[in-house]
Amino acid sequence: MHLDIIKTIIIGIIEGITEWLPISSTGHMIIAEEFLKLNVSSEFWEMFLVVIQLGAILAVVCLFFKNLFPWGFNKTKEDTRMTFNLWLKILIACIPAGIIGIIFNDKIDELFYNYWTVAIALIFYGILFIIIENINKNKTPIVKSEDKITYKQALFIGIFQLLALIPGTSRSGATILGGLILGLDRSVAASYTFYLAVPIMFGASFLKIIKFGFLFTRPELLILIIGMLTAFIVSILAIKFLLKYIKRNNFKIFGYYRIILGIVVLAYFLLT
Repeated sequence: MHLDIIKTIIIGIIEGITEWLPISSTGHMIIAEEFLKLNVSSEFWEMFLVVIQLGAILAVVCLFFKNLFPWGFNKTKEDTRMTFNLWLKILIACIPAGIIGIIFNDKIDELFYNYWTVAIALIFYGILFIIIENINKNKTPIVKSEDKITYKQALFIGIFQLLALIPGTSRSGATILGGLILGLDRSVAASYTFYLAVPIMFGASFLKIIKFGFLFTRPELLILIIGMLTAFIVSILAIKFLLKYIKRNNFKIFGYYRIILGIVVLAYFLLT
């Protein structure tokens, strides 16, 4: 049990970092599964890898509560209206992935949850990050604040989020890429992708818990709580790091990292 707790903490750290940096949490988890598999049932393990994201998403809620909550904080009626508009745009952006994910989630996992798909997605989108940043190098962003995102842009970012249904793409990576292509400032694209995660990840976790049931054993409940708490703490640090980093830097470093990781995933599974 002690070994499982140590593994759970490591998995929570991986989740907290990779969920928000555009480097694919699935790509890292598929490697983690090889070395950090817990002594639990396959059903619990499958549920755990999704529900641990609740800890990560609670970090977003805490860090951006003022932005996401429509009342208080000396907000004017106009501020409240803008917050409701932001939520409407978030919900619009979640519609494409929500519908396709619910209908085809099991089929997508069956077809694409393998190291070949993950490695190719890591490399492909890593290259795409580098290309998009090179194209945008001398361009001035069109959208420099969240309230300037249009409903049309929100929907298009939601369509980009569909790409994240393919393991290895990265949900944050797909939406950030979409934002950059549409002319969003890097900081706006990053914060907006954090907001989009709230309904998507809460929904995915809720469905997994319903499917698994609520009859956790005491060790399973302990593992789940430790994993979510670790992911929560690390997520706060990762989000703060990313927002600070992109104020002076672009996303190309994450593109190079994805390419290297994709090659490592391919090499590991081909040579073992």
